[in-house]
Amino acid sequence: MFIIFAQNKGLMNQKKENWGSRVGLILAMAGSAVGIGNFLRFPIQAIQNGGGAFIIPYIVSFVLLGLPLVMVEWSTGKFGGLHGHHSPPMIMQRLDHRKIWRYTGSLGLFSSLIISSYYCYIESWILSYAIHSVIGSFRGMTETEISAFFDTYLNLKESTFGIPYDTLLCFIFCLWLNIFIISKGINKGIERVAKICMPMLLFFGLFLVVKAYSLKAGDNGAICDGTTAIDFLWTPDFNSLSNPKIWLAAAGQVFFTLSLGMGAIQTYASYLKRDEDIALSSMTSAFTNEFTEIILGSAIIIPIAVGYLGIDKVVELAQTGGFGLGFRTMPYLFGQWGDFLSAMAGLAFFGLLFFAAITSSLSTTQPFVAFLSNSYNWSQKSTSYTLGAIILIIALPCIFFFEKGVFDQYDFWGGTVALFLFATIEAIAFSWVMGIEKGWRLINYHADMQIPKFFKYVLKYVTPTMLITIFLAALFKPKNDDWSLISLKGWPLDDSAIIAELTHQGISADDPNIAYIDGARIGMAILLVLVCVLIWHASYTREQRILKERREGKL
Repeated sequence: MFIIFAQNKGLMNQKKENWGSRVGLILAMAGSAVGIGNFLRFPIQAIQNGGGAFIIPYIVSFVLLGLPLVMVEWSTGKFGGLHGHHSPPMIMQRLDHRKIWRYTGSLGLFSSLIISSYYCYIESWILSYAIHSVIGSFRGMTETEISAFFDTYLNLKESTFGIPYDTLLCFIFCLWLNIFIISKGINKGIERVAKICMPMLLFFGLFLVVKAYSLKAGDNGAICDGTTAIDFLWTPDFNSLSNPKIWLAAAGQVFFTLSLGMGAIQTYASYLKRDEDIALSSMTSAFTNEFTEIILGSAIIIPIAVGYLGIDKVVELAQTGGFGLGFRTMPYLFGQWGDFLSAMAGLAFFGLLFFAAITSSLSTTQPFVAFLSNSYNWSQKSTSYTLGAIILIIALPCIFFFEKGVFDQYDFWGGTVALFLFATIEAIAFSWVMGIEKGWRLINYHADMQIPKFFKYVLKYVTPTMLITIFLAALFKPKNDDWSLISLKGWPLDDSAIIAELTHQGISADDPNIAYIDGARIGMAILLVLVCVLIWHASYTREQRILKERREGKL
């Protein structure tokens, strides 16, 4: 077997972390993938792309794109971890040894920082809405008033709790919570939280599914049964299979939902033990995510919304995106159930989103934590709180200039383009640079189940081709409209012309927000350069440490 342990005793003096159990590992991996996209983005994508017409391309894309990339990231992560590397830059270099490959990993670290900054901000919205649901802030409000409430919440000059800058304070709390958990390490922090959050997420989800499908026409103003949505969502239209837009949307959703291309799965997998099975664990975590998305994600907001508003109205509302339906409409619909049940439903819905968000945000921070800890031999706590300060600095422009389009720019460049490009590089490096034969042996090493050989050829030919095709299709599409199919794009937060224009990347020279938009782009470009410089410095420091230990006879 070509896998060997690193023999560098000096480097191996660092405390080696591992997952405490396979269950904890699978729950953490699934938690990384299970996020707000499962419950807000997937049902909206299904509605926007013809309901049942979306399911067949989605399943095909999951098999040909999602599963192969999951295997790539698990196997390359484990391979790097066995050689003492736990972050994307050095994991990528282990695939080929040429130094240029470490800098491709900069895209993983860059995405990790950018996504962590705005995802934690979204997390704070969800937590606030869960609290407001419990204390009855939405009680008696009309749909228009609840929609306006969201605008008020995003405006830092106004307060929804009666506390100045409550939006900012809630963000800081969520950031601290993430960093505190990360500081406890893989086993005592992330794994323990995953074991709590994932079962709670499923519990809240099942409660809402039962309520959604037990909804009957005439109950509290419902105009049709909740089950009416089933026919729409699960009746396929085979004529739509020739529509490339639906295939692109399906592939984008698969890519988005599995948290690919940001180094999170790689980093988690790098803490696997030598004889840990990749095949069974990776498949289990991937299918756990798909169960959550297809079974729970499609069975909450759509059936409830259809029950009260009808299919035509829901199709219309779907054009406002998942955030619009989730934050502007669902609290109003829950309000039809009476004070107690509406409070419980709001807690369950936003609690579900919060647990999904926190397990995902923990995974996005880990690549950079592992990089600093592994490269400079810092303690987990020092590394975590340093990262917290960095994320705070990056997030502040997103928070203070949200309405100027900074949030949108972060998502487009850091949360879409960079991670999609990195995933494409990973797939090519795995199959064509390191070699599919080595990669295939690594995937099946000590496996309790053997992956069908069919995937060997998918990994080498089909997956890279799909990634390149999607990337080029989105890149050369006028105004980059189709990037919305693989990101948070298409989730407009209000109806203003500015946000709609920014969502479609149709920014004109006379746009009043162009200075903020350009500032966000320049800031991200500088951040990417700084990440590359940091990778160079970390590598240089590591090499000097090795030379010193050799001279002192420690190796």
